[in-house]
Amino acid sequence: MNTVSTLAFIHPEAKLGKNIIVEPFAYIDANTEIGDGSRIMTQATVLSGARIGKNCTIFPHATIAGIPQDLKFKGEETVAIIGDNTMIRECATVNRGTASKGFTKIGNNCLIMAYSHVAHDCELSDHVILGNSTQLAGEIEIDSYAILSGGTLVHQFSRIGAHAMIQGGSKIPKDIPPYIMVGREPITFMGLNIVGLRRRGFNSEQINGIQEIYRYLYQSGYNTTQAIERIERELPSTPERQHILEFVRSSMRGIVRGNMEG
Repeated sequence: MNTVSTLAFIHPEAKLGKNIIVEPFAYIDANTEIGDGSRIMTQATVLSGARIGKNCTIFPHATIAGIPQDLKFKGEETVAIIGDNTMIRECATVNRGTASKGFTKIGNNCLIMAYSHVAHDCELSDHVILGNSTQLAGEIEIDSYAILSGGTLVHQFSRIGAHAMIQGGSKIPKDIPPYIMVGREPITFMGLNIVGLRRRGFNSEQINGIQEIYRYLYQSGYNTTQAIERIERELPSTPERQHILEFVRSSMRGIVRGNMEG
């Protein structure tokens, strides 16, 4: 049974699941879908194109599926997808996609903290955390379990790998490979996200293997191409090695520099 305030506005064409709570002064537009068990809190705004999953909470003054802040946008039909069990905190904004991809997507079990912004055509995988006031430009990709601490600024088209940890206040102009911590100004490699990896069930052998790969990439004195060749020739093949090498090879912006580099 839904609990819907008479002081909320819900367009008759909105599609609401079961056991939904809509609080006073919430606004839900046409062409929207909200999954079972979700809660739209007071003065939250759900605009056309929103696709909100099950058991989500949209906090006061958050806005889902605002039109892109992109001058190339011409009013095309696009969506903003929010996965199950995801929380969008106060005053956060999630824009919908453009013709580039047609969607902006946030995965399952994510936490988007207050005043954060997720721009058009971004893709966030599951279990991603954006700290307060984190700002994502357009077409950014963030893999599972990445954590961006408060006030992080990410350049458009950048990629952030799985299990990466970003220091608060960082400016990200490059791709961030998986499993690492980055920080300082300018942004630099600071070692592995060991605490995060252990929390996610990585064992000591896996962590040591990842650490050896990054020693080659950042502390060997070789350039990236040479380091990759040595990694493939000298280190055992593991799922983690494959993941890192695929990420580095496919990077269009280049990866963050190392703290041992000049």
